[in-house]
Amino acid sequence: MRVDGESGTGLPYSESVNYWKTSKSSPDTWMERARRQIEKLGGKVLAEGFGSEPGTGRAAYMLAFELDGEQFKVVWPVLPSKTGNERAARVQAATLLHHDIKAKAISSAVLGTRVAFFSFLALPDGRTAADIAAPELVRLVPALLQAPVERRE
Repeated sequence: MRVDGESGTGLPYSESVNYWKTSKSSPDTWMERARRQIEKLGGKVLAEGFGSEPGTGRAAYMLAFELDGEQFKVVWPVLPSKTGNERAARVQAATLLHHDIKAKAISSAVLGTRVAFFSFLALPDGRTAADIAAPELVRLVPALLQAPVERRE
């Protein structure tokens, strides 16, 4: 579902999504808060960064981490701004990434790490579980089943 009008990139405009201009904190502050969520779970942050493609205007934040012996990677897009307010769009993206990590951290207490963070699960070829299509997932299931699975009691 897309919110009031797509930007032509397949993504909604930043102004139509939650957390638009709601924070005075910098993107770095929100990324630090996301890192702390991972660390509170006993995880280790492996890498983080911000990247952009000047030719296309696309940009994203990335956070790679290890939890319970498995690696995960989040790539969160900076949504295009109708008004050209790139700073607010970057703050929004980092804020959304933090809140998504926090929600998954809460879910992991009940469902387990792998289930809660499954879409971010890093696969052997560098993609995440969310990156692959259903037929590919079916093909990779045997390899995934060999990985350790956390059970909560």
